[in-house]
Amino acid sequence: MRLIECVPNFSEGRDLNKIKLITNAIESVDGITLLDVDPGSDTNRTVVTFVGSPEVIIEGAFQGIKIASEQIDMSKHNGTHPRMGATDVCPLIPISNVTQEECIQISKKLSKRVGEELNIPVYMYEKSAQTPERKSLSFIRDGEYEGLSKKIKKLKWKPDFGPSKFNLKSGASVIGARDFLIAYNINLNTRDDRIATDIAFELRESGRSKRIPNPKSPNLLDGEIVRTKDGKPVKVPGLFKDLKGVGWYLPELKRAQISLNFNNFNKTTLHEVFDKACELAQNRGVRVTGSELVGLVPMEAMLKAGRYYLKKQRYTTGIPLSDVIEVAIQSLGLNDIAPFNSEVKIIENAVRGTSNKLISLQTDDFINELSTNSPAPGGGSVSALSGSLGAALISMVGALNHEKKENINIKSEFEKIGIESQEIKDRLTFLVDEDTNAFNRLIEANRLPSNNVIEKKEKLIAVKQANEYAIEIPLEVISHCLRIIELSEKLIENGSSSLVSDAGVSAEVALAGVRGASMNVLINLLNINDDNYRIEKRKLVKKLIIDSENKWKIVFDKAMNKISS
Repeated sequence: MRLIECVPNFSEGRDLNKIKLITNAIESVDGITLLDVDPGSDTNRTVVTFVGSPEVIIEGAFQGIKIASEQIDMSKHNGTHPRMGATDVCPLIPISNVTQEECIQISKKLSKRVGEELNIPVYMYEKSAQTPERKSLSFIRDGEYEGLSKKIKKLKWKPDFGPSKFNLKSGASVIGARDFLIAYNINLNTRDDRIATDIAFELRESGRSKRIPNPKSPNLLDGEIVRTKDGKPVKVPGLFKDLKGVGWYLPELKRAQISLNFNNFNKTTLHEVFDKACELAQNRGVRVTGSELVGLVPMEAMLKAGRYYLKKQRYTTGIPLSDVIEVAIQSLGLNDIAPFNSEVKIIENAVRGTSNKLISLQTDDFINELSTNSPAPGGGSVSALSGSLGAALISMVGALNHEKKENINIKSEFEKIGIESQEIKDRLTFLVDEDTNAFNRLIEANRLPSNNVIEKKEKLIAVKQANEYAIEIPLEVISHCLRIIELSEKLIENGSSSLVSDAGVSAEVALAGVRGASMNVLINLLNINDDNYRIEKRKLVKKLIIDSENKWKIVFDKAMNKISS
C-alpha cells in the first residue's frame, strides 16, 4: 500500500456547513480516505486529515483548496491562530512505500496547479522549500494575511507558484512535503510536573539551560543557571534529534506527563526515547507507568518498536505484523490510560478498513462465497490463498526452528526466512482480493460506452489495461509461490527433522498456487491482441512452471528421504 497523508489547515472553524462542503469535495475523490476533521471556534481554523495513494492525493488536496477558496473570504476572517490564506498550510507526508523525494515532486505539482488554476500565490516550505529561509512556516507566515498585500510586491517575497499579486479573498497558501509528526506522551507515577519537565529537557533536542546543581535538591531545575559574559544562558543539548518536549500535570489523571513531538520517527524512535525516559525517571525516584499516542501513527513506527523489543527478548521477528504490533503496545504501555485500538490508531489499518472483503471472511463464509454461481472469486483468488497458506507454514517452521537450542548458530538464518515468508504471506493475502478486483475491473471496462470514435478509443485503452492487470496479478502470485518452494528447501536442509513434513507441505500448496495462477495468466492472454506481448508472457509462464516443478521435485525428494531416514 502506497500512502501519503495530507493535513490541510483551512481558515474556517465556526461555520460547519462550509467545513462540510470542503470535506465533501475531498471525499468525493475516489481513493481518498478522510481520517479526521478538527474544527476550532476560537482559532477559527479546521485541521483536516486524509490519506490516499500518490495517484489521487493531488486531486483530493486540490478539490479541498478549490472549495475553500470559494467559501472562505479572508478579508472578513478573524481568529487566534496565525494565518495567511483560506487554505493556510497544506503539508504532504509520506506514510508507506513513498519516498520523501516523491512527496516533494507531488507538492510541486499541487502548488503549480493551485497557482495556475485558482490564481492563489503559493509558497513552498519544509522539504519542498526553494530557499533555505522558506523551510520555516513561521518565517513565510510573518505578517499574516494583513501584511501580505505589501509583502508580496517585494522581489524577496515572490511566490514559488501562482501570481505575484495579492488575492484579497483567498490570501496565499503554503504547501510542502514534511516528515510525519508523532505526538506522544509518557506517563509518570507522580504529580510533580517539574520532574516531567526535567526529564523532557534532557530528552529533547534543544536541551536545557546549564545549571549549577543545588545540593539541597536533586532536581536540576532548582540549580542556578550558568550564563555567558553577555548574560545569555549556556545551553546543554538534549539526547535525541528531531524531538521536542515539555512536562505538565494532568489533573483529570492525577499524574504528570512528558509530552513529546517526534519530527522524524525514523531517526529518533519511540522505543529508544521510552526506554531512556524509564531510566531517567528511575534515577529521579519515580517510575514510568506507560505512554499514550495522541492522534494516528504510521505502522512502521509501531513495527520498529515491536521488533526492537522482540530482539531484546531474543525472539524471532518473523511473526505476523499484528503480533509484532501487540508486542509494541504492551512494551510501551500504550493501554495505560485508555485501550489502544490498533485498527483505529494505526494509519494503514484505519485506511484499509474492510477493503479486503474476501480475506476478512471466516473460512466457512469464504468457502460458501466461492461455491456460489458468481465467477469471482475464482481460481485466481484460490491460487493466491494457496500460496499464502504455504508462506504461513514456512513462517511457522522458521519460528519453531529459531527457538531450538541446537540451532543457535544459525538462528539468524531462520529469522531471515521467517521475515521474508511473512512478507510473502501478507502480499499473497492482499492478492486474494486483488485478483477478484482485477476481474471486476475488466467487467467494468467492457461495459464502457462506445457510441462514438472517442468513446471507442477510450474503451479499447481501458479494456487493454484491465486485461494486462488481470495478467500481472497471477504472474506475481506465481513468482511468490516459486520463492516459497525455494524457502522450503532451506528449511528441510537445515531445520529440525520433526518439522520436515510441514516444510514439505508448504512446497506442495505453493506448487498448486503456481499451476493455478499459470492457468489464469494463459486464459487471460486469449483476450490480448498484441502478439509480441502474448508470446513474451507465455514464455515467461512456461519458464516459471518449469523452474517451480523442478525445484518442487528436489524439495519433495529431500523431504521424503529425510522422513524415511
